[in-house]
Amino acid sequence: MYVCVCHGVTDRDIREAAENGVSSVRQLGKELGVGTQCGRCASMARSILKETRSSDYLAMANLLASPA
Repeated sequence: MYVCVCHGVTDRDIREAAENGVSSVRQLGKELGVGTQCGRCASMARSILKETRSSDYLAMANLLASPA
């Protein structure tokens, strides 16, 4: 789903950035432009970052990435 319509950033883009070390909305703004135009996306982006950086998400991502 699109989170930042101004810059065409999706939830997948935010999750990928988080997996690559982005840990704040400020960093997302620098990397993807999130929250730098109208700002309506900032709270949703923050929620996705928080969810992605959680241990449950990381455990699931690692499980899915391991070979069967």
